[in-house]
Amino acid sequence: MQSMLILIDSLVTFIIWALILQVIMSWLIAFSIVNTQNKFIWKINYALHKLTNPLLSPIQQILPNLGGIDISPVILIIVLHFARNLLFELLLGSPFK
Repeated sequence: MQSMLILIDSLVTFIIWALILQVIMSWLIAFSIVNTQNKFIWKINYALHKLTNPLLSPIQQILPNLGGIDISPVILIIVLHFARNLLFELLLGSPFK
């Protein structure tokens, strides 16, 4: 059971890092710091978009328009941390006993 929890923890950590990298990449592209005509940059951006978009799009559909500010990655990170902590608490017991 502990191996399954370690795997889930690793997957959640990977998704969180992919979200952070996607946000940083979008800022770099928006401020024209990196050129999307570069094939390597384009591939990284495409891969990050394909990894994170299925998780972010349901949240983005629910959120109201905030004037160009996308807080869906922050909400997803909070939800992932909550779900991971809840799973650990349910399977391993509360650490606050």
